[in-house]
Amino acid sequence: MSDEQFDAKEVGAEHLSVDCRQKVRDKLQSEVEAFLAGGGKIQQIEKNISGDPPQRPGNNYTSRPI
Repeated sequence: MSDEQFDAKEVGAEHLSVDCRQKVRDKLQSEVEAFLAGGGKIQQIEKNISGDPPQRPGNNYTSRPI
């Protein structure tokens, strides 16, 4: 995988070889190590936390005809 870039979503993860997956894991590991070496921090987020903002409750009171 020289300078070849690919997206697992485009290729389909089931089509990636074991060697290709290991290269992706190694690249990710080196990027994480570089991030941490540069002073970055990794936070663990609770499972019930969502990135979506809260939404107003819908107004369904008048949606049904009388």
